[in-house]
Amino acid sequence: MPARIRTQRSRGLWYLATGLAVAAGLYAATASQPAAAAEIAVYKSPWCGCCEQWIGHMRSQGHAVTSRNLEDLDAIKKMARVPEDLQSCHTAFVAGYVLEGHVPAEDVARLLAERPKAQGLAVPGMPGGSAGMEGAAAEPFDVMLFQSDGGARVFSRR
Repeated sequence: MPARIRTQRSRGLWYLATGLAVAAGLYAATASQPAAAAEIAVYKSPWCGCCEQWIGHMRSQGHAVTSRNLEDLDAIKKMARVPEDLQSCHTAFVAGYVLEGHVPAEDVARLLAERPKAQGLAVPGMPGGSAGMEGAAAEPFDVMLFQSDGGARVFSRR
């Protein structure tokens, strides 16, 4: 293998490892944040406009949101233990929980107030009318509370 390709591959692995380390640190650092001062770290594709709209939705509700663009989110989703059938376009971390996809701010507030024993909340896919998808035709969707072992139950119906 040419040296240039090895260097590019090494650099790519370094960026991935660095991103995972940052995500793990944010996940741990936000574990004790109170609901009113929630800091949310979002990992998203650089080309996803609805992710930006979701970030705007969360900010409009008073949350401090930082985002990081990644071309491949599989490693973040795996680290966060998001079951494949619950995955969506972005993964976020707040107060020790994972938020997968277009979770409404109201459900995040409830999650942080109740503090259930769970891995996090997910809105599978990208349902129209969900937070950040307001421009699409509204459709009913469920917000799922999921466990690290893959188990899940309905947290709210929208």
